[in-house]
Amino acid sequence: MDKSVDVVVVGAGTAGLVAARDLVRAGSDVLVLEARDRVGGRLLNAELPGGSPIEVGGQWVGPTQHQVLTLIEELGLQTYPTHTAGRHIAELGRSRSEYTGRIPRVNPAALLDIVQTQLRLDRSARKVVRTEPWEYDRAGSLDAQTFDTWLRNHAHTAEGRAFFRMITEAVFAAGPEDMSALWANFYIGAAGGLDALINVGNGAQQDRVVGGTQAIALAMARELGERIVLDSPVTDIEWDDTGVRVRAGGATVRARHAVIAIPPPLAARLRFTPGLPGDRDQLVQRMPMGRVIKVNVAYDEPFWRAEGWSGQANSDRRALGTVFDNTPFAGGPGVLVGFLEGRHADAGARLSPTDRRALVLEDLAGYFGPGARAPIDYIEKDWAEEEYSRGCYGAFATPGTLTRFGPALRRPVGPLHWAGTETATRWPGYIDGAAESGHRVAGEIIRAPAAAAPDK
Repeated sequence: MDKSVDVVVVGAGTAGLVAARDLVRAGSDVLVLEARDRVGGRLLNAELPGGSPIEVGGQWVGPTQHQVLTLIEELGLQTYPTHTAGRHIAELGRSRSEYTGRIPRVNPAALLDIVQTQLRLDRSARKVVRTEPWEYDRAGSLDAQTFDTWLRNHAHTAEGRAFFRMITEAVFAAGPEDMSALWANFYIGAAGGLDALINVGNGAQQDRVVGGTQAIALAMARELGERIVLDSPVTDIEWDDTGVRVRAGGATVRARHAVIAIPPPLAARLRFTPGLPGDRDQLVQRMPMGRVIKVNVAYDEPFWRAEGWSGQANSDRRALGTVFDNTPFAGGPGVLVGFLEGRHADAGARLSPTDRRALVLEDLAGYFGPGARAPIDYIEKDWAEEEYSRGCYGAFATPGTLTRFGPALRRPVGPLHWAGTETATRWPGYIDGAAESGHRVAGEIIRAPAAAAPDK
């Protein structure tokens, strides 16, 4: 395939598909090259016994995620609420709390410490997102330390520190020692505060998409039709002020503009000629992916509901630190979804599949009783093993990255435009952030001065 178009999009995840959709609607000739044999990127459905779809990738949407909610409505899809009725479980330190509402019962000193630390964190995060994070007047001091250092300086009880480690692993699929405190503050501020990130009701986990979230990508792909070419991993991009030449296998695509809509570590593996500016290259060298193994465990019915549990559980001492009721819209089979995140994913990936399954079922039984040891299906996805993702939920910035190279995150390089959830200004790391980035790069290209047509 040798082809000339106005815009070539690298990657058929949410960001790339949104960009392509906008550009086609604006009258551009667009081609999307996707390395996988499917669309969706980090959105992926599997199938449960009986045929219901289940998400093995990103899955939730929340009430302030306006970009993705608008997209869902435009595509004719529907959402439904995450199941929350019943008692939740929280294990923190040596204690186990079964509770309803938002706040587990912990000792008063620890609760005060958690509340005060969150107030400081939310206040700091609000200040960071008033500008580009690297322009914040205290950006240097925040970016010079890990988020773990920040937390140790502000949380003063063992339970408080354990709580924020547990939350960091659940949100970023990484430890607080892995990332810049400036990145953590920006990420939290860009979501509207920590509660928006960790809550179900009025938070990021409030709703699910009927048919699974990959339905979003599949619906956009149906609109774009033959403009999407699967099984086409891009390896080389030649560029200059007049356009790009993109190579995928034995095919070459010429275009005025290219949208690079893949995670930063994968963008770093492409061969650019000429090489990218140093700031851009240094940036992506310092943005690793989080690491998560997502597990859906299916049962004949959601037995935990009959026993009064919601299916929601968190623990600072179990490998399966976060669990939700993931029963599909049809109501069955019953499904619990859990996550091995960060260091727990590291350790879990080194186990045999049999031992990893045993570990997961033991943790579920520890939460919900012996009935959890007898599933009818077990579906897991290690996103670090996914060749064209190499991790989840998203990339994050290590200390010193944003203040030194942050402006290169979204800044075009000649005809090259950078999309992906990590480049978003609102809800980075989420489907909403990916949609925002797709709209942004499409707008950049639509507003760009006209260039000569690519060579035929």
